[in-house]
Amino acid sequence: MNKKEQYVAAIDIGTTKIVAIVGKKNENGKIEILGLSKALSKGVKRGVVLNIEETVNAIQTTVLDVQKRSGILFSEVFVGIAGQHIKSMKNRGYIIREAYDDEIQKEEVFKLIEDMHKIHIDIGEEIIHVIPQNFIVDNETGVKNPIGMCGRRLEANFHIVIGQVAAAKNIEKCIRKANLTVKDMILEPLASSDAVLTDDEKEAGVVLVDIGGGTTDVAVYYDNIIRHTAVIPFGGNVVTKDIKEGCAILQRHAEQLKIQYGSALGDIAPEDKVVSIPGISGREPKEISFKSLAYIIQSRMEEIIDAVNFEIQNSGYADKLAAGVVITGGGAMLKHLPQLMKFKTAMDVRIGLPNEHLAGSAKNEINQPMYATSVGLIMRGFEYLETYKKTFNAGNTEEYVKPKAVIVGQLEEEEDEQETFAPTTHEEEKIPITEKIKSMLSRMFEVEDQPIK
Repeated sequence: MNKKEQYVAAIDIGTTKIVAIVGKKNENGKIEILGLSKALSKGVKRGVVLNIEETVNAIQTTVLDVQKRSGILFSEVFVGIAGQHIKSMKNRGYIIREAYDDEIQKEEVFKLIEDMHKIHIDIGEEIIHVIPQNFIVDNETGVKNPIGMCGRRLEANFHIVIGQVAAAKNIEKCIRKANLTVKDMILEPLASSDAVLTDDEKEAGVVLVDIGGGTTDVAVYYDNIIRHTAVIPFGGNVVTKDIKEGCAILQRHAEQLKIQYGSALGDIAPEDKVVSIPGISGREPKEISFKSLAYIIQSRMEEIIDAVNFEIQNSGYADKLAAGVVITGGGAMLKHLPQLMKFKTAMDVRIGLPNEHLAGSAKNEINQPMYATSVGLIMRGFEYLETYKKTFNAGNTEEYVKPKAVIVGQLEEEEDEQETFAPTTHEEEKIPITEKIKSMLSRMFEVEDQPIK
């Protein structure tokens, strides 16, 4: 491996999981993921770090694991930030240039962006991103890239993302306690957009909806420019909580029910199928119908979609989104969610996978909606280094043996013990128990005999 190769490491601190990831760019400009590891997130609620100690432990676990897997040692990371405290605003700035005849330089654009960081915001808040929308050179409007043009007055419209200082400081504190340094903090919906959206979609107009555990992130693009960002304080965890309370079962059973048998459309769920849940501490098992489970999920998902719809209208680009909606994040895996989203928004809907810019042997394993933000953070990291011509403190080490392929780390609790619920129909109840056991065993061995891809 060439010593001059540039590596980038990132950490996605989510409500349900913390992911550490390291990657490099190949000769075609595609991202190769060299290692990825995830751990259960216990100290984060709705995208905001509450328990620093638990978050630090999870970060250290994943970082050590990913360094062993990839053979890359790093001390700097790019980190995602989200949470209901995130808000955005629009602003306009300008500079008067001394020489009319000289071409506009990159440094002048940076100065204009830097000036936006000095605008007045509320106490306890800080500016996370300043994103240029378009530039105006003298009276020439709609300029996307002013570098190389001549003019006296350089003006620009900006989209500014603001977050709470305390939330950002907590993230930095966690990274610092894990003996790492934050290279840059990136808004998570921007990272997810980079990973799953195509250039054509961004040009035509598209809404990215990243449904995580604690929050749903929204980003609206039109004409290749980000026009609106928002973080909705609901996610997959609220759906799990509704199932837990609606069916009076344990949290872990509710989560498993949602993943295995959940559907976002109650009307098409089978009426005759029920699933049996083990009773609490030896009590009688509970039977829950697929239909009532689907209706519980649908009612909460409709609430989240309504909030997304509100943000789309709020952006002012609702009638210009030719490419419709792209849903990603762990919540995008919910069965029939695209159909419900299409019905509620009256737009085209597709599930976004982070394979657009990926290459290498790990491509298939990481090509899941839940890793969209992690892959996007790596891409944003390379973009940051190229823009500001900075170096990144990472390099390979001979201490570890590099594995041939990336193995995605498992969530800690998943490895302990997984209860599986067998769905039954009312007709099935007449089948003798011995026949049920035989068929269950044969299914198990069929699965085990399949070759691993």
